Amino acid sequence: MSDSSNPLWTPPPHPDWLVAMNREGSYLNLEAVVPLDEASLLHHACRATGLDDFGDDLWREPFRILIKSLEEEAQLTLMGRLMARSDIILWLSTRLQVTETLKRHPQILDEEITAPMVIVGLPRSGTSILYELLSQDSEVGVPLMWEALQPCPPPEASSYTTDPRIEQAHNLFTQWQRVAPEFASMHEMRGDIPAECGLLMAGTFISDHCGSLHQTSSYSAYCMTADFQPVYEYHKTILQILQWKNPRGRWLLKAPEHQLHLDTLLQVYPDARIVQTHRDPIKCMASTTSLMGTLYYMRSDQPFNAQMFDNIILGAATAQRLEHVIEQREKGIVPAASIADSRYQDLMDNPMACIANIYAHFGMALSEDARKRMLNYLQGKPQGKFGQHSYQVDAGKAGDRPLFRRYQSLYNVPDEL
Repeated sequence: MSDSSNPLWTPPPHPDWLVAMNREGSYLNLEAVVPLDEASLLHHACRATGLDDFGDDLWREPFRILIKSLEEEAQLTLMGRLMARSDIILWLSTRLQVTETLKRHPQILDEEITAPMVIVGLPRSGTSILYELLSQDSEVGVPLMWEALQPCPPPEASSYTTDPRIEQAHNLFTQWQRVAPEFASMHEMRGDIPAECGLLMAGTFISDHCGSLHQTSSYSAYCMTADFQPVYEYHKTILQILQWKNPRGRWLLKAPEHQLHLDTLLQVYPDARIVQTHRDPIKCMASTTSLMGTLYYMRSDQPFNAQMFDNIILGAATAQRLEHVIEQREKGIVPAASIADSRYQDLMDNPMACIANIYAHFGMALSEDARKRMLNYLQGKPQGKFGQHSYQVDAGKAGDRPLFRRYQSLYNVPDEL
């Protein structure tokens, strides 16, 4: 547990320009100046797109819970409200455009999504670098940040690298690093890098992407018990839209959140190839605490509350998350042939051998071209390229070690402390 006298994470100072901006904003009636009410958000999304059909109504309950939680719990600054309003209007606009696109082109739903490879694991367990490396294979298609943010109109092969949405997404996502410069050392953000699946799911308003941006306990609690079947079906629809006019060889996807929903993922993608990453959970929790604290602090000055994200920051909940996957694997809910393991230590020590093992597990050939492209990528992006992500491990975390002994023994995961 954390308290104000012994916080799990202490924020660095805001940039001077942000301090001044938020101070001036505190003198305003922010709820009136930057509204986050349902009517205003829906009106502006419809006005921006010229559309008014949001499709099914399954998104409305989580949407309402999110905006209520933003008002009552998130304690947003002026910058925080501006960013939240921009995000929500974009997500609503995407729903409108997806519905319209499918009305006009129902054949999109005939697109086949075959054997996607899906990377899962605790946050900060090596999922991002593995994702980036595997995406170097020319046979692979990944959803990029810009198209995950705005998938409609469907991207076209002829303009895929020059689409104007790339620059817009780039400016929005690199804003995170201008608001919190230290974030660049934790997670690279650009408009043209691989996106996590949470962004693809944002249009359902049941997504860890939505929950990771604000301290909204009511919304997070709702998501923990929500039905993710329609969320994954929407996720599949977005992939079908993205590949319709720009075919992909096979999809490569990634999100730590998938670890909680592997059974549902396999219902929607029964031939999915799952790669589970493994790293010392105590190290992961410490790094994730720093990451989540920084994300929250971009938009609010309230103290960091670890309980908001207890399933990836606090020991007992993190252990339960890992044990849940172990149980699903032992019971065959996640068949052994459908899941491969990737240890963080192996990825750091010998990345190409680690990747070769993944390909071999699924009976896939690792081409010489793919191998060269991955090696070139490694040479161009050494660890710490954007600065060293420094964080402290709370002394109390060492007491959580027994919670993870079974998991670490089963997957031969070394202690890093």
